[in-house]
Amino acid sequence: MQVLIKSATVIDRASDHHKKKRDILIFNGTIQKIAASIEAADADLVIDKPNLHLSPGWFDSSVSFGEPGYEQRETLANGMAVSAASGLCHVAINANTDPITDNKSAVSFIAQRTEAAAVNALIIGALTQKSQGVDQAEMFDMFQSGCKSFYDYKRPVDDVNLLKLSLQYTQPFGGLVQSFPYEHGLSPKGVVHEGVQSTMLGLKGIPTTSETLRIQRDLGILGYTGGQLHIPTISSAASVALIRAAKNEGLNVSCSVAAHHLLLTDQVLDSFDTQYKVMPPLRTKEDQDALIAGLKDGIIDGITSDHNPLDIEAKKKEFDHADFGTIGLECLFGVANMTLGLDEAIDALTGLRSNFGIAQTKIAVGEKADLSLFDPEMQWTVDAKQLPSFSKNCIFNGHQLKGKAYGMILGEKYHLNS
Repeated sequence: MQVLIKSATVIDRASDHHKKKRDILIFNGTIQKIAASIEAADADLVIDKPNLHLSPGWFDSSVSFGEPGYEQRETLANGMAVSAASGLCHVAINANTDPITDNKSAVSFIAQRTEAAAVNALIIGALTQKSQGVDQAEMFDMFQSGCKSFYDYKRPVDDVNLLKLSLQYTQPFGGLVQSFPYEHGLSPKGVVHEGVQSTMLGLKGIPTTSETLRIQRDLGILGYTGGQLHIPTISSAASVALIRAAKNEGLNVSCSVAAHHLLLTDQVLDSFDTQYKVMPPLRTKEDQDALIAGLKDGIIDGITSDHNPLDIEAKKKEFDHADFGTIGLECLFGVANMTLGLDEAIDALTGLRSNFGIAQTKIAVGEKADLSLFDPEMQWTVDAKQLPSFSKNCIFNGHQLKGKAYGMILGEKYHLNS
């Protein structure tokens, strides 16, 4: 199959064509030619969009779908289609299903259900059996079935010896251990960031200390054991400082930040809208500034949507009783582009690829087509009811974003929005 992309501005710092407008010819999934103008009358597909830009394929390191067990929230088929429409080439699927993805049979089920999708699915295996934090899951068996990372989604590893053993156990085969940074005992009934806003609103708070204590502990264990540790969705300035120090010491640690922490702060909580209830909670402007700075200077390795579809009933409750979580796949690029700037947004959307076992590519002749297509200038207002995700619990509902995806190409597979 021959695909011709017309007049696309290349955004790829590693490419000789960075920020240049080029035609790109792809043959059987490989970039065959890049030039100012290419004529290909026999092309099977010509892509010509207003203000078309392209970059190396984006990766989202934390995506939850409902299937199996919660298909009313999101099926794998629709979730993968939404990912493609959002410009993503690779997504890491969390283990928070029913049953939990804690063995090779569960991994094989998800792999079979996603193999036809245009987007590459990286399956995250549970770190412990049934994500209960007691006994290790079958990590090596799952690794042999394709899992590169292991994580009990949003459940902190309370047993410090279990974390130690997991980091030691995964070293021979290069597995990536994830540890959610939350000390639940400090705020067992907390629902928002602990600070001025929580006090004014009468809502129980979650202090930044609940995050930093776990990060300090986990980094200490990593320094002792070695291995690879990923800390997902950090939310505070103090956490950025801790990870900066750890990287300066040479520890093999990576981290991510959720898109909503870059755009929103706890100031939006005045409305008591439960769509703003997320874990970790929205924090202060000072924390937000530190997170953005951390992404720009590379201390934070990547940005994630932390996409987590929920039933309507889970959010239509009093704030104290509503579930934590938001969808965000469709808004990921718009938030990253608007808060970071284009070059830094692309860095943030591709920075975690190698940590999760995805080869870094560049836009050059001979390279596999691994491309996200987008318009960085498109202004749009989020209407949750119009988003293609089955669930509509979107924290960005009503907010204006800048930048929207046209689709993606990965090898011989592609998706283009109409």
